[in-house]
Amino acid sequence: MLNIKYIKLVPIFIALFCFQSSNAQITKKAQVGFRFLENPVSAEVVGKGGVGIISTLNANGIFWNPALIGEIQSDVDVTLNHTKFIADINYNAAAAAVKVGNFGVIGVSLLAMDYGTFYRTYRSNNSQGYVDAGTFSPTAFAVGLAFSQKVTDRFSYGVHLKYVKQDLGDAMVSTAGDSWDDPKLALQSRNYSSSKFSMPLAIDVGAIYDFKYNGIRFAASMQNISKEFQYESEAFPMPFAVSFGATVEPLGFFDLQDNSSKLVLSIESRHPRDYGEKTKYGAEYTYLNAFTARVGYMSNYDERGWTMGAGVMQEFSGIPIRIDYAYQAFGIFGGVHHVSFGVSY
Repeated sequence: MLNIKYIKLVPIFIALFCFQSSNAQITKKAQVGFRFLENPVSAEVVGKGGVGIISTLNANGIFWNPALIGEIQSDVDVTLNHTKFIADINYNAAAAAVKVGNFGVIGVSLLAMDYGTFYRTYRSNNSQGYVDAGTFSPTAFAVGLAFSQKVTDRFSYGVHLKYVKQDLGDAMVSTAGDSWDDPKLALQSRNYSSSKFSMPLAIDVGAIYDFKYNGIRFAASMQNISKEFQYESEAFPMPFAVSFGATVEPLGFFDLQDNSSKLVLSIESRHPRDYGEKTKYGAEYTYLNAFTARVGYMSNYDERGWTMGAGVMQEFSGIPIRIDYAYQAFGIFGGVHHVSFGVSY
């Protein structure tokens, strides 16, 4: 049993953690590839500032911290997600989690990108400066299998193994000459697909600890652990990151919380391989377990900042159904829209 007087010190440590995180800078440190793996999945998560590793208690948790699927209350949970991203780029994701008796929870995930169609050109000395060479459509997806186990009523862990595929298409590379109408021009076709790699795999691992006191929970996860890959001369890994998160239900400290409503404050500190620390803050208010309003802020990003969202939960024929929406401000690119649909059984 933890001494209550020490547990009450936790909010102080969370406040100090927030202050320290606010001093981080946007600093480029290294290079990574397969950046689509960092795209946020779940309107619920985006609405509360992208804080996903601690309180995403449905199948979408597999994308943030695989330990979360061990916390789901239903026997089966399925989620579908669509994001209307910047520059006419869209992506879709789906996840499912199934309890296997008292042994644990098994989950599957799918993330697929839709980059649209791009024009292929070559440099030329004509009036346009280029020659039209048709179009191409890059593709990328990741499919995963996860396992999570709730060891005690306080502690859960999880592992998520992903197969990743990225195809940037074929490129014609000049080995002599520098323009389409150069008589010395010699072109060589090269394919930029991750299928050339022996096994493009990534692993996520995570854990959660619940203090069972006013909603205080801590979580940690490591995402996209992988070997290095190489298209040309420089090798790179997938976008590895270590994240820590915490939640608290502040109304409980003042005896203001009841069964009709709940307010959850959350924070997440993300430490990616290629940039400095990112910090995300979120607030989520739920009324009658039927309506949820969310707001959040993502700091130390170039364009991302404020987020907001809402969700409704209703039962149809005894089956709980969730619909969530989130809007994310994206600087000069405008806004990003996220929609999620979930069902439990």
